[in-house]
Amino acid sequence: MSEVQNILLPEGSIEKQTTTLNLGPTHPATHGVFQNILEMDGERVLSAESTVGYIHRAFEKLAERRPLYQITPITDRLNYCSSPINNMGWHMTCEKLLNIQTPKRVDYLRIILMELARISDHLICNSIVGVDTGAFTGFVYLMEYRELIYEIYEEICGSRLTTNIGRIGGFERNFTPAAWQKLEKFLKEYPKALKEFEDLFTRNRIFMDRTIGCGPISPERALNYGFTGPNLRAAGVDYDVRVHTPYASYEDFDFTIPVGSTGDTYDRFLVRNQEMWQSLHIIEQAYQKIQDMKGAASDVYHANVPEYYLPEKKDVYTSMEALIWHFKIIMGEIEMPKGEVYHSVEGANGELGFYLISDGGRTPYRLHFRRPCFIYYQAYEELIKGSMLSDAIVVMSSLNLIAGELDA
Repeated sequence: MSEVQNILLPEGSIEKQTTTLNLGPTHPATHGVFQNILEMDGERVLSAESTVGYIHRAFEKLAERRPLYQITPITDRLNYCSSPINNMGWHMTCEKLLNIQTPKRVDYLRIILMELARISDHLICNSIVGVDTGAFTGFVYLMEYRELIYEIYEEICGSRLTTNIGRIGGFERNFTPAAWQKLEKFLKEYPKALKEFEDLFTRNRIFMDRTIGCGPISPERALNYGFTGPNLRAAGVDYDVRVHTPYASYEDFDFTIPVGSTGDTYDRFLVRNQEMWQSLHIIEQAYQKIQDMKGAASDVYHANVPEYYLPEKKDVYTSMEALIWHFKIIMGEIEMPKGEVYHSVEGANGELGFYLISDGGRTPYRLHFRRPCFIYYQAYEELIKGSMLSDAIVVMSSLNLIAGELDA
């Protein structure tokens, strides 16, 4: 939908027309249900006005009427391209409030899943940047490995996209032999595929011409907007929650933080590619640490917190105490301690934070999600102003906007 407008110029000048163009909310190039009202001078963007809220689901208010476990499926519908990170972040927030210390093996298992989710998210983002610059091959090629990651999720929790994976204190069950086999297959095969994907794009002249200098942002402006994650690191700021405020035993791992310099689409692409290599390195370390564990620690997959951890099904059928705990946990009849906590994790898009206030009831008094997408989307108008319409699409892809996280 477009509308032609006349611009009044000084007397004697030639009258100039601009066009108002609705980019979204129902347009395949927007990668989500949100609207941008663009004022166009031919193919060039003069100004933009962004509109959010088309799929707002009131997640925060829903969470205030639900016990802790019933909030988990709400979190994995934020950034559904990397659901396990959302789930783990929420469970760690609960553990901070409840003062639960998780075993090392639980931390390492979580790190494997969170880094797999980061790879899944980045490969989707970067392959779609390729699609939006006219290169479809990379997208088709990498989807095979996204599917393999989903098969690993499925072995662990039975779900694929919206995972509801893990529990407060750990996991519902131990990783199956099939899950480890699929993980080993992924670690063996994906590096070759990622290298070939990089070879398709990194020095491709057409891709470079479309992305270098497209939608740049300075470190100062990025920080002023509140950027985090790959979009901030592409601008030259090496902030990563995993290093700045370690959680889940990330301090036990050796990895580097890829940093760009220009903050443009090309640097965002490169940073995400390098982060996939680092995630592979972290997963390999976590896998080895788990294999090296001996004795009782080698089979632990949850903390000893019976009041928040569902007992095994066989115990529920044979023990009255287990049946009572099962009922109390499922029905949300356990009151939380009073407190106020904030916990953040390094989501695939940036710092994903949970601000939880408890008044001692069975549900949160207040819960706020810090969604990185919502924060850096505010800069979209500035990033595309003066660019071509085709550049506006590529910039949107490189920011990795996920509508579910944006609106929440």
